[in-house]
Amino acid sequence: MSDDTITKSTPLDGGAQGRPERASGLARGLRNRRGLVVGAVAAPLALAAVGLSLAQPGQTVTPTPVAPTAISALAPSGSIAARGEVAELFGNKFVLQDGTGRTLVETGREGEDGKLVAKSETVTVQGRFDKGFLHAKLITRADGSQTTLGRAGGPPPGSMDWAKDKVGLGPTPDLPALTAAVGKAGYGDVRITGRGPRHLDVAATGPDGGERLLHVGFDGRIQERPLQR
Repeated sequence: MSDDTITKSTPLDGGAQGRPERASGLARGLRNRRGLVVGAVAAPLALAAVGLSLAQPGQTVTPTPVAPTAISALAPSGSIAARGEVAELFGNKFVLQDGTGRTLVETGREGEDGKLVAKSETVTVQGRFDKGFLHAKLITRADGSQTTLGRAGGPPPGSMDWAKDKVGLGPTPDLPALTAAVGKAGYGDVRITGRGPRHLDVAATGPDGGERLLHVGFDGRIQERPLQR
């Protein structure tokens, strides 16, 4: 083989090696570009996730405290309370008794294991009373500790209103103003029992002294709801 052949073959070998180098550089460039695109997409998603995890839900509503009444005096109401001793347990229900009588308390899912209260324990139960059942919303123990039952209220999880609430963009009810509006409309003994996506659930007495359930929109509109549900 001549020197010329060797000389001519050297550039060919170098060219063959140069092409992988250029291909490698191109691949690195594509990877970098993909990295920039992925980063550009991931950054807002990460920020959104952080925002959702740190954001507090919209204003929660605590039921208006109600003074206990004698069990024998329990009457259909959207918000009433009774204090007594747990006499019997039946799954998610228990019998509450005081010196005047007994009533059956329904606790929903939270009480399905039968461990929400203990037999012979003294508790105050606040909730809705109808058809002979006290549907518990709030249970207060002798030491003052409380358990709230049922949904906390607000928009249904997964809805657009719920998402807005999570990032602090949902509507915030003006509780004093709405309570005052209910009073001005002729209702008394106003008791907030919960909130919906854009309304408050309220128990109150009507002008005739009878119990009423009210749907009070955040815009101040008031609608009566059937007491028996």
